[in-house]
Parts: sequence; structure tokens; C-alpha cells
Amino acid sequence: MKKILVWFRNDLRISDNEVLYTASMEGEVLPVYIFDPRDFGKTTFGFDKTGPYRAKFLIDSVQDLSNNLKDLEAELLTVVGKPELLLPELVKTYHIDELYVNREVTINEIQIEGKVEEALTIPVRKFWGSTLFHIDDLPFDDINDIPDVFTNFRKKCEKYSEIRRSYPKPDTLNSIKPHQVKEPDLNALVPEMKAPSEKSVISFKGGESNGLKRLKEYIWEKDLLKSYKKTRNGLLGGDYSTKFSAWLANGSVSPRTIYEEVKRYEDERVNNQSTYWLIFELIWRDYFRFSAFKYGSDIFKAGGIQKKDRSWDVNEELFHAWASGKTGIPFIDANMRELNETGFMSNRGRQNVASFLAQNLNIDWRMGAEYFEQMLIDYDPASNYGNWAYNATVGHDPRNRYFNILNQAERYDKDGSYTKYWLDELKHLPNEFIHEPNRIESEQIENSGIEHKIDYPSPIINLEVSYEQIKSRE
Repeated sequence: MKKILVWFRNDLRISDNEVLYTASMEGEVLPVYIFDPRDFGKTTFGFDKTGPYRAKFLIDSVQDLSNNLKDLEAELLTVVGKPELLLPELVKTYHIDELYVNREVTINEIQIEGKVEEALTIPVRKFWGSTLFHIDDLPFDDINDIPDVFTNFRKKCEKYSEIRRSYPKPDTLNSIKPHQVKEPDLNALVPEMKAPSEKSVISFKGGESNGLKRLKEYIWEKDLLKSYKKTRNGLLGGDYSTKFSAWLANGSVSPRTIYEEVKRYEDERVNNQSTYWLIFELIWRDYFRFSAFKYGSDIFKAGGIQKKDRSWDVNEELFHAWASGKTGIPFIDANMRELNETGFMSNRGRQNVASFLAQNLNIDWRMGAEYFEQMLIDYDPASNYGNWAYNATVGHDPRNRYFNILNQAERYDKDGSYTKYWLDELKHLPNEFIHEPNRIESEQIENSGIEHKIDYPSPIINLEVSYEQIKSRE
């Protein structure tokens, strides 16, 4: 039997993993995960590429993968270093005949794949396993033919493409036992790791086992899928949305696994708009990944895929106020403080804080995208940069769109419960002032029974003036 090195990247699972399943059928398998120091370096604007929450989630995920492989009578070899340097050494040491790996879609990861191929003298077999629709099944002649409007992409895929069945996990692996190796010193690589605070919406624990547990809990045990479309724009609590994104981001759970659970739910319980809407969101995720593959480095540029010529500010004082949740605009601050304390923020919150930074403050949207890269547990480059560019009007929406922050706050947090949950200094404020505390007068504070002055900053900008400035860019 040939000896196969399976290089795990963002596919940290044993179920629906074509790479692992195929290798189990074709030879002896050496599973390898590489902690690349470049993933723990600095971004262009000086943020950590992998912050403390995602670092812990990742390490938990790798440990869970290791445990699951042991159930298949295999041992995961974990090492620290650059893949293009380490993999040739491993190939030589273990007399490997072929390397199997899942392809990535963003430019840095693709370049590393190329360096690995150049460094190896053995065949590299690349698979596609990160999307709902397989790239070979898309109804377009070429990746460059993917539409620049999501609706056109979705409708053609739904009409002309089939979603492939997921791969079963192998029953066992004919594995290559690693030599006696020293466990990598991850503390040197990741000096800070921490779990989200107790105020987090759910306990984000990395790994396929926990991802499948969350899938079962949300869809079957709590029976929440039937109302997903109605609740998905919520802000407070663990069950207004699925929270599957963290496990999808590092491939602990595949989109096809989720899709098949949704279809089973539709067969066994109910088929409605909410069940479709979860599939709809998975297609959006696909769209951002295929778009990243199409546009390469353009998704990281100031002008985005539109190559828009727009002048951005880099105001560190305003940015720090935004990042630390001290803008004086409670709805923005509450969302940013949730992010900082837990590594998570709702989709509704993400849209608003992104719009505020890029549109109201006119600050380079990539600063926000890189800050999210540092802080989010569920960060993945395609979705993160795709959504940020979208809200900065340099992505897939050519309109000069923006959010009215106060209207959004009134609509999605009318009683202020979310804002008060994250902004302790405002928790005793009357609801009528919760989203604009600067409107309250001293005598009103006294009449409300508040014994001291509210320790909360004044707004860093006049929102109404900023909206006029946004409109003037049209």
C-alpha cells in the first residue's frame, strides 16, 4: 500500500472529509496538522492575526481531531513551522508516496500550497471540501464567470447544481505511527489564550464533537430551526441564531453535514421558510468563498473588488474609540464590548459596527476587518472580508448603502435589554434614553433615582451630520 500524508488545514474533522476518507481507502495514512507561525503574526495594521479566543478554539479543535483519530486507531502528528519546510522533511522521514490536502480559496493559503508543491518531489493530490456546492458542479464555465451579484449566483446554483452527498467517516485507518516526537510548545506560539467570558451567548468549545453537539442541540433537541428566519436577527441569548459559524470556519463541521441535517429535519418535522433560510445562509458563505477564489488579493485592497477610488481616513483615536466600545453611541459600544469579551457578535451587530466605522467615520474598512480577524472566534477570510467590503460599498453591492444606527437600535433592541447587558454604566438608565443617553438632563437623572452622574462618553460624532456626508459621496 502506498503511504499517504494527510495534511489537515481548515478541515479539522473526520466526517465528510473526502481527503481522509479517500486516503483510508487507498493506503497507509499519516495525519498531520501544522501550526504555521505566520498565522500567529501581525496584520498590516498591527493586530494579532489570531487573537486569544480563536487561538483557544483552534487548539481545542486540533485536540478534538486528535482524539477522534485515536478512535480510528490513528495518531495525529502536530508540529510547528512553515509547511513548505516541514512537509518535505516528513515525506523523507516517513517515506511518503503522496500528499493529500484540501484546497483553500484565499491568496495567502494558495501561495503556501504552491510553495509546498515546489518543495516536494512526490505528487500532491488536492481536494475540494469547504463549500456546500462543489467547485466542479457550479453552473459556470470558469471561476471568473461567477456573477458579481449574489442573487444571480444563488438562483443558477439552485436550478442547475446538485449538492453532493457527504462522505462517511472511515471505520478505521491503516495508520503510520509517528516516531517519538516532542509535543510542540504552543505557549511560545500563542502567548495568550482564553475562553470567552461567562456573559457569552454560548460556551464556544472547539472541535468536531462540540460542533456536532451544537448542531444536534439547535435543530433537534431545542427544535429551533423551525423559527430561524424570525429570530436570526436577534442580539441577546444563545438561541436566536445557530452559532454554527465557529465550527464551520475551521472545518470542524462541513456545510454539507449541516445541509443534510436540515433536509432530514424537513422530512421528519417541518419544511418552511426558516429551514430554507439556513440553506440560503450557507449559499451566501459559498458565494464569498468562490468570490475570494475569483478575485484573489483584490478582496484585501482598499478599493475592493470594485477597485473603487475612495479616500479613507486612518484616525487612530476614532478607531480606538470604536474598537474599545467607547464611541458614546450605545448600540455600537454594546456590540463591540461583546466582541471584546467573548470573541463573538451577532450578524446584525456586525453589519452595524462595520457600517459605522467605514461609512459614518470614513475609516479604512480594512482596519475593522483586521480587528475582526484578531477578535472573532469564527473568523474566516472570505466571509470576513466579503462582508466588510460589502458594508464599505467596495464589495458585491455597488450601492452607497449604510445603516441608520439609531433606527437599527430601536428596531432590534427596543427595550435596551441588549445594550444594558453589555454597558453596565447604562443599566439603570430609563429605556427612553438608552440609545441616546446624551439627551438626558441632570434633573431627569435625579428624578429617575440615579444617584450619580453617568460615566459614559459623549458621542464622538454627530450621526445626522455624518449621514449627510455619506449621501454626498453618491
